[in-house]
Amino acid sequence: MKHFYRKHKKLCLCSLAGILFVSSAGCLMHFVYEWSGRNFVLGLFAPVSESTWEHMKLAYFPMLLFFLVEYIFLYKSYPRLLKADLAGILAGTLLIPVIFYTYTGILGTHNLPLDILTFIISAAAGLYVRCRCVLADKRRTHTFYYFICVLVLGVSFLIFTYYPPDLALFVSPV
Repeated sequence: MKHFYRKHKKLCLCSLAGILFVSSAGCLMHFVYEWSGRNFVLGLFAPVSESTWEHMKLAYFPMLLFFLVEYIFLYKSYPRLLKADLAGILAGTLLIPVIFYTYTGILGTHNLPLDILTFIISAAAGLYVRCRCVLADKRRTHTFYYFICVLVLGVSFLIFTYYPPDLALFVSPV
């Protein structure tokens, strides 16, 4: 373990910083729309309702921002970082509804501390997936497909914020 940490110190420190940044930024983003007086533009990036879909933004946009900044500093050391970052964004964002609907299905209701824990676990999982992809995958394949998925998800957030489909994912839980 010591050898691993020494060899990948920058990646490990960035992962810890990422968990802290994404968790903090996501928690703050939860309130940004209301604090801004319901600013239309901020609503594209911050939740405008209590729906699960809107809360997925809490992971997506902070991870995207963190990974863009991180990429500038680490891409030379880790050539597969872009693919890994994209995989981490997808994993962290998509894990939110998986955990949320699993625990609410079991309990029959949602619970604020568990909602917050769901978000933190999802953010940490996204950074974990990113770390594993950087270190384990020797191929540079599929980066384009990951990019397209992240792009489609981001555009979907922008569109569905104000024009949500009539699906449970887009409805605030009661």
